[in-house]
Amino acid sequence: MSTAKKRVAVVGVGTMGSQAAWRLAARGAEVVGYDRFAPGHDRSAAGGESRVFRSAHFEDSRYVPLLKHADSLWEQLQQETGRELRRLTGCLLMGPTEQQQMATVLESIAEHGLDHEVLDAELLAKRFPQYRLEDGDAAVLDRRAGLIRPELTVQTAARRAEQLGAVIHRYTPVREITPVSGGVEVRTDAGSERFDAAVVTPGPWVNDLLPGLPWEVEIRRLISAWFVPTTPGAWFGEERPAFIRTAPTHCYGLPSPDGVSVKLGLSQYLHKPAGDPNALDRTVQPGELEIYAELIGRYLPDLHPDPTRLSVFMEGYTESSRPLVGPLPGAENIVVLAGFSGHGFKLSPAFGDIAAGLALDGTSPQPIDFISTVDRTAA
Repeated sequence: MSTAKKRVAVVGVGTMGSQAAWRLAARGAEVVGYDRFAPGHDRSAAGGESRVFRSAHFEDSRYVPLLKHADSLWEQLQQETGRELRRLTGCLLMGPTEQQQMATVLESIAEHGLDHEVLDAELLAKRFPQYRLEDGDAAVLDRRAGLIRPELTVQTAARRAEQLGAVIHRYTPVREITPVSGGVEVRTDAGSERFDAAVVTPGPWVNDLLPGLPWEVEIRRLISAWFVPTTPGAWFGEERPAFIRTAPTHCYGLPSPDGVSVKLGLSQYLHKPAGDPNALDRTVQPGELEIYAELIGRYLPDLHPDPTRLSVFMEGYTESSRPLVGPLPGAENIVVLAGFSGHGFKLSPAFGDIAAGLALDGTSPQPIDFISTVDRTAA
C-alpha cells in the first residue's frame, strides 16, 4: 500500500500526537485522531502558558541535531499557519561548572557551533541583575532559545492536520488498541475501526492503554507557580530570556507573556508520583511551596515569594530519563511515543515527524538510536 493511501490512527492528540497528525497528513496519509479531551487541553502535560525552547542541551549533546530539526519544523508550522508559537528571546543556563550538566552545555555548543554568549558574574549582574550566581557558577546565554506557547501550539498543529485532511474525534477516549492481520484495530465507546498503523501518544494514560509491557512510565505531578517581580523592567525589558538552573538546583522559569509575572517550575528530580491520572490532585498544599520560597531567596531575590497563580499538571518519566520511541515488540505497525521526562515539548515537532516516518515506512528521518526504544533501554 502506498504512503499516500495509508490509513493511520493517532491516539492522543496532545503534545506529540498533534505534531504526528500534522506530519502524517502532510505526507498524504489518511489520518484519524482520537483524544479523551480536545487538542490544547490542560489535563496532562501541555498546559501552563509557556515552555522553554533551547538549542543547547545539558542532558546529552546528541539531542542537538533533533533540536535543530525541531527548530526548522517550528518555523514551518508558523509559516503555514500564520501563528506565533514561539518567542525567541534567549535562554540563560546557569549552574556550577563542577557539575556534568554545565559541562555538557558547553560541549553541545562547541560541537554544534551554537550561537551563544558566556557571561561572568559581573556581566550577568549588569545585564540581568534579577539573577544571582554563587561561587563556582557559570552562565551561558543560548541565543536560539526562548518561550513556546504550548496550548496554542497543540491546537495549531491539530488544526493544520485537519486542514490537510485529518479527522480528529474530540472527547473520544480510546479503550483498546489491538494488532490484527495486516493492521491495527482501535476501539472506542462508539465502536471499532481498522487502520494500517497507529501512532500511540496517550501521555499520562500510557500505562492504562498499553498494560503488560516490559517497561512502565512513571507519571509524576508537576506544579507551576507564578510570581510578581519587584522590578518589572529587569524581567520585561528588551532582553527577557528564559532561564534554567542545572544540577543540583533543578529549576527553570520564564517571564510570562502577560508582562506581569514570572513562571517558575521544578525539574524532574523534585516531582512526586501523580497516582491515578484520572484523579489528579490539583490542590497545592502550603508545604509544597516552601521550595519555591527557598529558590527565590537564594537565586531570584527580585521576585515576591508569594505566588499569584498555581497550576498542576502531569508528565511521564522513564528510569533513564530518555523517551520511549518506536514500534511495539511484535506489532511493528503500532508506534509508541511516551515518557519524555520533562524534555519533550521543545522537541515535539521532530518527534512527530519521526513518528510519521516510523508509521508510514518504518524509518526515522533523524537518528534516534541513542534514546530509549520500546523494547530496550538506551545506553
